[in-house]
Amino acid sequence: MDIVAVQGDITEQQVDAVVNAANSSLMGGGGVDGAIHRRGGPAILAACRELRATTLPDGLPAGQAVATTAGNLPARWVIHTVGPVWSATDDRSAVLASAYRESLRVAEELGATTVAFPAVSAGVYGWPMADAARIAVETVRAHDAQSVREVRLVLFGPEAYAAFTAALAP
Repeated sequence: MDIVAVQGDITEQQVDAVVNAANSSLMGGGGVDGAIHRRGGPAILAACRELRATTLPDGLPAGQAVATTAGNLPARWVIHTVGPVWSATDDRSAVLASAYRESLRVAEELGATTVAFPAVSAGVYGWPMADAARIAVETVRAHDAQSVREVRLVLFGPEAYAAFTAALAP
């Protein structure tokens, strides 16, 4: 499995699955979540509402993942995952790793070969970028790939791109 970092807009990635750094409500929000919902259109929100009305009435817990249509995105699916909010006093690293691991598990179930991830929890959830990059890269590298052939770490700004590039260095 290839793991690459690119600086760009995750909503423009032509991949099988785009991972959304969602909030537990699955109803859209700011940052990556808002961008995916805006560009993907109403089909994504409709699918999220259906999940909330059926299998996820209390929302999606942190560290878990679920897939929906990608709507108008140039992808087949959106895999929504909820990363933890960073805490200086409570180590939530295992929950962040789980968000990546569970997203990859869902991607494998879907038969996705290419998956694009944002820097989960490193935006408004406040996770320090270098640590978020380390956890992401370690977790993705440990994944036993079946169908997934490429994981694309899509970073919006230069700071995130530099941190993830450094984490990928041998």
